[in-house]
Amino acid sequence: MRMRKKPNLVPRMERCSGWWIREPETMKGKWRELAPQCTRIWVEVGCGKGRFTVETAAANPDMLLIAMERVPDAMVVAMEKAREMDLKNVFFVDIDVARIEECFAPGELDGMYINFCDPWPRKKNAKRRLTHRGFLEKYSRVLREGGKIHFKTDNEPLFGFSLEEFQALSFPTEQVTWNLHEHGPVGIMTDYEEKFYQLGTPIHRCEVTLHPIAPSEKAYDSAGSGENSPKQTPEA
Repeated sequence: MRMRKKPNLVPRMERCSGWWIREPETMKGKWRELAPQCTRIWVEVGCGKGRFTVETAAANPDMLLIAMERVPDAMVVAMEKAREMDLKNVFFVDIDVARIEECFAPGELDGMYINFCDPWPRKKNAKRRLTHRGFLEKYSRVLREGGKIHFKTDNEPLFGFSLEEFQALSFPTEQVTWNLHEHGPVGIMTDYEEKFYQLGTPIHRCEVTLHPIAPSEKAYDSAGSGENSPKQTPEA
């Protein structure tokens, strides 16, 4: 399902210019200047229409949240929500997560949210999964020592694969659950997550602690393919 084109997209994006970082590469090593009052920086990969984004930013005023989204028609809705709430600690970028090291300095981030990314179910596409070790190595270098990834998915095979990748890189996991909302809603949901909760679909979640890993000798060409938009975007 493709996202419907938003009417007047360009002027709507322009009205949200205070929340839109158009050249994130120029902010490398300087993100804290956007919100000096914040004590930590987190990235959300694939914010969709921004429900999780704005609610998380509002609930954590000490967190500077950088939301990545490749679909402008989704990102504009998220930015409009942030503008309506006059949030001062959330900003949006249109960039593929494969380029994350171009935008953030080593150890600049405290954590990342990866919510409902594309499972890429075919084995030959495993390197495109955002929890493949090729991506995890990139994340490990922009996250500080002990930085966290909070990962959620409704896809059971992807969750199992991800746990194996975390283990292969000796990244400790905690808060591992195969049915997060079994006894009622837990935490802030995305719109996509809410729909699946209503259908009774189990949501899988874990928290992962990273340590820096030097670039691998292997080339992860598919990790830079630019085709890694999270699955939630059309529905979020």
